[in-house]
Amino acid sequence: MLANQLQLNKEFDRQVENLLQKGYPGLASLNNDDFLNIVKPLKKSLENLTFVLPQIDLDKGTLPFVIVIKSDLIPSENMMELVEKNGRNGVTILRPHSSINFKTIDEVGLPNSNAYLLIDIDRGQENINLPPSEAMKLIKNASRSPLTVDEGIAIVTQFPDFLIKNNCFSLLASRTGSDQRVPAIWINAKKEPNLGWCWDGNPHTWLGSASCKQRLG
Repeated sequence: MLANQLQLNKEFDRQVENLLQKGYPGLASLNNDDFLNIVKPLKKSLENLTFVLPQIDLDKGTLPFVIVIKSDLIPSENMMELVEKNGRNGVTILRPHSSINFKTIDEVGLPNSNAYLLIDIDRGQENINLPPSEAMKLIKNASRSPLTVDEGIAIVTQFPDFLIKNNCFSLLASRTGSDQRVPAIWINAKKEPNLGWCWDGNPHTWLGSASCKQRLG
């Protein structure tokens, strides 16, 4: 785990600075101070955690927390464009849909604020090659929650190397409600971080389903 509160605070500050450097305030039509007024109060939530957080382990696919910015504040496609891995920027290919068509499923509750913390993240190493419909059962049985599109983007924004070729991840908490498409983030043939979709019943040897333990607003 991150050994102490000082390290947690240092990681929080790093993530905030990364969002500033990427121009998130401007994308939200806010100045830096107004954007910071939305994000900075989240640091206090880290002080109230009562369980041990996992290590930052990009090979295993675990993270202690990440700051999530909702698409209510900045469109998902705009945030995905600012993801950068190995000199390549992220792309969104969700045809025939767009990100706005993918809504949070009823059983997942999100904080009301436009920014919140995603706590105790797992990329889904143990459910690789399982159809999303089966992976969802494992996630629920472990008392964990599947992730949304915005949460997946937040992870690869802060930790681009969390996205690896043989263990990319589905985002089971965002669905259209009209079909069996499940959004996922992977590395495409052009080696770009790619927000796309797969079918709910299809397994992939390189695709797991990510989850978290908690969300704090």
